[in-house]
Amino acid sequence: MEMPMEKKESRTGAIIGTVAAVVLCGCPGLIGLCLGATFLLAGSIPGAEIDIFGSSDPQSALLMGVVSLCGGLIFIAIPIVVGVLTLRKKKPAAGMEEQLPPAA
Repeated sequence: MEMPMEKKESRTGAIIGTVAAVVLCGCPGLIGLCLGATFLLAGSIPGAEIDIFGSSDPQSALLMGVVSLCGGLIFIAIPIVVGVLTLRKKKPAAGMEEQLPPAA
């Protein structure tokens, strides 16, 4: 059974929106997670040379790592929410069924 043309068009728009959200939010989110893990690791190594915006304090590296991890998680959650909301099957409204003319 084929979908009507207007359903195909809305489905295509939903897929394009989801792919755009993945490229624009998901990929930077993954990079943020990697950088956050690196900052946390560098902040926890004793004697490491740390330079976070001119500060050599390990606490600044730890803070930067936690902030990057939280931001990365938020950026990864955005495409998931967009995909769920746009690609789910919507239930038809209660009184909106198509009325067919009576057969003659």
